[in-house]
Amino acid sequence: MSLKKLFFLNFFLTFQIFTSFLLIGYLYWEIIGMLNINTNYGAAFAAKAAKSTNSALNTSFERLSSGSRINSAKDDAAGQGIAGRLSAELVSLKMASRNASNAQSMIDTAEAAHQEVHNMLVRMREIAVQAANGTLSTADRTALNEEVTALETEITAIADNTSFAGVNLGTSTAVTFQIGTGNGDTLSHTFKDFDKTKIGASVAVDTVTNAAAAITLLDNAISLVSTRRGELGAVSNRLTSTIANLDNIAVNLASARGRIQDTDFAQETSNLAKSQIMQQAATAMLAQANASKQTVLALIQ
Repeated sequence: MSLKKLFFLNFFLTFQIFTSFLLIGYLYWEIIGMLNINTNYGAAFAAKAAKSTNSALNTSFERLSSGSRINSAKDDAAGQGIAGRLSAELVSLKMASRNASNAQSMIDTAEAAHQEVHNMLVRMREIAVQAANGTLSTADRTALNEEVTALETEITAIADNTSFAGVNLGTSTAVTFQIGTGNGDTLSHTFKDFDKTKIGASVAVDTVTNAAAAITLLDNAISLVSTRRGELGAVSNRLTSTIANLDNIAVNLASARGRIQDTDFAQETSNLAKSQIMQQAATAMLAQANASKQTVLALIQ
């Protein structure tokens, strides 16, 4: 072998030995630097990760158990504010719908009374037409007149006794219904007196002349009661539409609040599984990081 080759071989071996010593020295100082007992960086990092994961795990438990994504303002401050306003509006809408339903019940009660009065007036007119016929005797007309008087008494009784929640609907009474959530969202209606004298139904059929006159009076009374029934029916129809509209708004608001506040169970169960795996991993890494410091004892034994 030539001197030149021996020189390069010697140089190469010397370089390898030198680099090996450098690597060993580097690893030694790295190990010595890592093997300190005052600060365990690995354990601190693992503990931090475990704490963060445990917080996420608790959040998932809370959301899944309550069914709400927002359980406190810290979960979503803006969402909490919006959901709170929607909840307040939703409660008011439900109450407004209940008010409208009660108002409709009051209107329907008055309309039912008017319908009964209308039926009595029709019967009274029928009797008047019969009494106007010259084939009847005085006794016959007297009997028919007694029936008319009884019907008039019943009309007055209906007017006096028709009421709803303590409000008499057979006399002139003005009522205002709160059928919305805002100030001024109201509906006003005045119930009119339908006593026999107020509607012009105080008649007699004891003679042909009186019976003929009663026909005209009763025609006017029937027309008046029919007009009032129409007014009550219009108000009832408006209330039906109001109730349907309020219920639709309430459904939409509840849906909007749910999208903001309710838990997405598919997403949250996925988050729960992820947090559980990360918690187990963080706990295992924390145990290993704490155990790694035990190697320091080997240096002092």
